[in-house]
Amino acid sequence: MTTADAPTTAPTTNGRVIALAHYSARALLEGVLTRHGLTFEQSVTLRAAATAGDPIGRDALVADVIGSLKTDESAVHGVIDGLTAVELLERLPADASRLRLTDAGRELYATTTTETAEISARLYAGIPAEDLAVAGRVLTLLTTRANAELAGA
Repeated sequence: MTTADAPTTAPTTNGRVIALAHYSARALLEGVLTRHGLTFEQSVTLRAAATAGDPIGRDALVADVIGSLKTDESAVHGVIDGLTAVELLERLPADASRLRLTDAGRELYATTTTETAEISARLYAGIPAEDLAVAGRVLTLLTTRANAELAGA
C-alpha cells in the first residue's frame, strides 16, 4: 500500500471545534473593541504598528496586516488611512512613507490590550501549561500548513 492509498485517519477534533473556540474568543475581543470604537481590522493594524516599534514603513505594516488577516492590500491601506484620519496613526513629517502611533493610538492600544489580557486570563485559567503547549504546537502547525496552501493557491 502506497502512502497515497493509505486510509486517512480522522482527527480526534475537527476544524469546527477550533473555529468555535476562535469565534467565541473573537466575540469577546470585539466586544472590547466596539466599546472603544475600533474594528478588529483596526486593532490588528494598531498591534502591528505597536509591536514593530515606531516608526514602521507603510509597506511593512501592510505586509504584516495582510499576513495576519489574509486580506487584500487595498483593504489594509483603507484601514491605515482610516486610523490616520482619526489620528491614531500618523505619517512622519520627514518621511511620509513611515508611520507611527500617536499618543492617542498608544493609549488606546494599551487600554484594549489590558482589557483583552484580563479576558484571556479568565479563559485560560486552570488549563495545565502542558495542555496549552500542545495546543500551541498544533495550532502553529495548522497555521503553517494553511499558509502554505494559501501560498500555493
